Amino acid sequence: MPTPTKESITEALGKVVDPTFDKPMLDIGTLSDIEVVDGKVSLTAQLSSPADAIRELARTRIREALEAAGVTDADVNWKIQVPTREVMGDDPLPGVRNVVLVMSGKGGVGKSTVATNLAVALKRMGMRVGLLDADMYGPSIPTMLGVRGAPHSTDGKKIQPLQRFGIGLMSMGFLVEDAKQAIVWRGPMLHGALRQFVIDVDWGELDFLVLDLPPGTGDVALTLSQLFKVTGVLMVTTPQEVALEDVYKGVDMCKKLQLPILGVVENMSFFVDSAGVKHELFGAGGGEKIAEFAEASLLGQVPIDPQVRVWGDEGTPIVQAAPGSEPAKTFMNIADKLTTRIAVEQFERGGGKSVPGDGPKRLRIVR
Repeated sequence: MPTPTKESITEALGKVVDPTFDKPMLDIGTLSDIEVVDGKVSLTAQLSSPADAIRELARTRIREALEAAGVTDADVNWKIQVPTREVMGDDPLPGVRNVVLVMSGKGGVGKSTVATNLAVALKRMGMRVGLLDADMYGPSIPTMLGVRGAPHSTDGKKIQPLQRFGIGLMSMGFLVEDAKQAIVWRGPMLHGALRQFVIDVDWGELDFLVLDLPPGTGDVALTLSQLFKVTGVLMVTTPQEVALEDVYKGVDMCKKLQLPILGVVENMSFFVDSAGVKHELFGAGGGEKIAEFAEASLLGQVPIDPQVRVWGDEGTPIVQAAPGSEPAKTFMNIADKLTTRIAVEQFERGGGKSVPGDGPKRLRIVR
């Protein structure tokens, strides 16, 4: 077979389709820096989602294209370019690329469980992550992440978030002396505190800031949507009809506030007993109904597993404590799909063009 040239390699790679955007990678700029020196091929591949499945599919397509051109060894420099929301000049979170609201409209569906495990999953994918507990009256993040203590300021201007598993954290639960103490505030005080959690906390440079919202369709989401541009909403439900009645209202509120719904998570979907029999304790199909109403995808169905509760009460989300468990795998898959959805939506808003940037880099991989 003839010695590969830059022209022949470029022609071969021109057929490689980006697994996220379903467009030729060369056409949209996600393949670049193609070099052939003394028969040695090197190139840069840029992905807009850190999802393992996306990276493996891109790796396979590039390898197959190179092998068809007679190249069996190449240096591929993988880069992750995290999509960035629209940041205006007065945005209080200029260093935060994406803001994801985890909400429902219904209490007791497991929003905090989803939010904490999503944050840990994103961190394990190599992202820079913050988690804001926006439920002022019933903060759960301190318990679910096993963190106590008061945040402090190093410069007298900005509060430093607490840290757990490399995730920046802020919660009203950090500011009360007794976890059993009730927050008895009127609306203006609550929203003043919420603004402070956004504006006066030094969130720094983040790829994702995840917000755990309170139940109901009150004005917390309205306050947040007025403070900054939200990337989108992850809607949480359980299968039963009594939950759906309120979640429909949550979806409708998002539509009225023009908050994009990135996907739906059905929590407590089913239970598998020791004999392997699946039991749908709360019914079935609720997640699909919400997804259809929201015109979004059902990103995952989280099974009922006592270990989710045990590890949550112990302060270590199951994605961190037992990453090989089925619930943890489900949460990781939800994070994969969510980041891919965000990338696709930004791509579509940009008119089908990849936006280059300086996102986090993966290690140099030789294949």
